[in-house]
Amino acid sequence: MKTPVLFTNRLQLKIVALSDLSKTHELLSIPEVDQYNALGLPTNKEVTTVYLDEWMENYRMRKEFVFTINSQSDNEFLGLISLRIGNPKYNIASIWYKLHPDFWGRGYATEATKAILQFGFKEVGLHRIEAGCAVDNVGSIKVLEKVGMIREGHKRKVLPLKTGWSDNYEFAMLEEDWKP
Repeated sequence: MKTPVLFTNRLQLKIVALSDLSKTHELLSIPEVDQYNALGLPTNKEVTTVYLDEWMENYRMRKEFVFTINSQSDNEFLGLISLRIGNPKYNIASIWYKLHPDFWGRGYATEATKAILQFGFKEVGLHRIEAGCAVDNVGSIKVLEKVGMIREGHKRKVLPLKTGWSDNYEFAMLEEDWKP
């Protein structure tokens, strides 16, 4: 598979590279972006470099596709989105995304998620794609519902957030559910 670049009406999704370090570090350092995430804020760019190195190695091994989300009109960096491949026997993957708060509420996360689902089902040939979401993360819940993912479960106190243990909703979509 050649290096994928995905296009939507407004966005271009490209595999993350070391040249994305500054923008990625800035994004991961925003407390609002990390509010419902267990990753934590990077203490410096070296920590972010470790994340980038891991994502790029995972891509080389075809274990994870981490894309930058960029505006097609001016190539502005809006965020990150990932498709992480699970056990090949089950033909399954999970997604996550992080968008800069300046771009929240404009439909970019929904648009990028639809592109990732299309890529996962049509290019990678997956059977099932999952996503987890803190129960208080209303924005992400709306995104996952808008793209047609089904809330299948509720895990109790599974996310170690700064505010304490959080419950998590589990969403999924099957290949047969996908409607581009």
